[in-house]
Amino acid sequence: MPYPHGGLARHGNVPPGERLRVLLVEDDEGDAFLVGELLAETNSMIDLVVATSLSEARQRITGVDCVLLDLGLPDAQGLDGLRQVLEMSSGAAVCVLTGRSDEHLGIVAVAEGAQDYLVKGQVDGVLLTRALRYAVERKRADVNARRLREVELRQAESARLERGLLPQPLMTTDQVAVHTFYRPGRHAALIGGDFFDVVQTRPDRLDLIVGDVCGHGVDEAALGVELRVAWRALVLAGVPDDEVLPALEQVLMSERRLQEIFATVATTRLDLDANRATVRLAGHPPPLLLSGGRVVPVPAPGGLLLGVRPRRPIAYDLEFDTDDWSLLMYTDGLIEGRVGAGNERLDVPGLSGLLDEPANREVSLPELPAWLVGRAEQINGGPLADDVAMLLVSRGGGR
Repeated sequence: MPYPHGGLARHGNVPPGERLRVLLVEDDEGDAFLVGELLAETNSMIDLVVATSLSEARQRITGVDCVLLDLGLPDAQGLDGLRQVLEMSSGAAVCVLTGRSDEHLGIVAVAEGAQDYLVKGQVDGVLLTRALRYAVERKRADVNARRLREVELRQAESARLERGLLPQPLMTTDQVAVHTFYRPGRHAALIGGDFFDVVQTRPDRLDLIVGDVCGHGVDEAALGVELRVAWRALVLAGVPDDEVLPALEQVLMSERRLQEIFATVATTRLDLDANRATVRLAGHPPPLLLSGGRVVPVPAPGGLLLGVRPRRPIAYDLEFDTDDWSLLMYTDGLIEGRVGAGNERLDVPGLSGLLDEPANREVSLPELPAWLVGRAEQINGGPLADDVAMLLVSRGGGR
């Protein structure tokens, strides 16, 4: 029960949330009475609850902001009692109040986890009230610092994991150059539901993929990684071209957490010796071809989304007219930004228009993907909301 002399009277103009609830663990009734009087005389806004033993304290500690502990109790003595209180106190502060004027014991008590060490007879009401409030604030600061540190550690571990999941293009050829760009839509994330990869299986053959799993969360990011790894494995295993995306769809359908989850994919197989490409689209926006000073979308059939109704994408053969060209593969996060104040989207024609701007002629190919994102955000009037992934593969002058 609350101690009747412990500053329990509530003041009408004081919000209840500003009061502290303190549990005094003290077996001496006279000392407990004195603590209650000290708090009462200062209008401390502290509610005092008294327990005469650790076992009684264990029953009354719920909802307590601070524990004021005597080190000489019937069922615990010295630091052993302190350790038990620290174990049971959870988020509550702990102050030691004892008649032992032992500085070394006080240092050890604080080292064990107590917020303060007070000696009976050497504190008045003001000092006691201040010590309890400071102890509570120190405990809250310690708890917040620990939580912040735990969050920072988890974020660092997540960042290391996500960084390790980003692909490293597997290619050795110098006949073409591949420039990549990746930015997730999730705040502070390194990887999202979009994915890309590049794999060279022969000296004259290069396979590329860009894909987009619907959604922006961690589950979608994990699924995007699974699909990328599965695609790389299928390509390296020499699975026939027409069977790769159907197999990838099987992976998607078996690994997705909801039946409504789908993905769009664009793949390109480059035959470097023949200077040609084969493009397959599964509900994905078409690549853009930069060649001869012009920008045109590759007219490949759009195909169906992966995970909706299994169906083989139709291959489209693209012949390059010159040895100077670039092929830009991207996800729809790049083209879904708004144009102006209305609901019009940038879309494929708008992206083609950006690449046709005279200003982009001065942008080097490695910097072109980032430049496109900057221009899309400028037109959008702010950051793009969705993940953005790009592959820019270039031969010769690239334009």
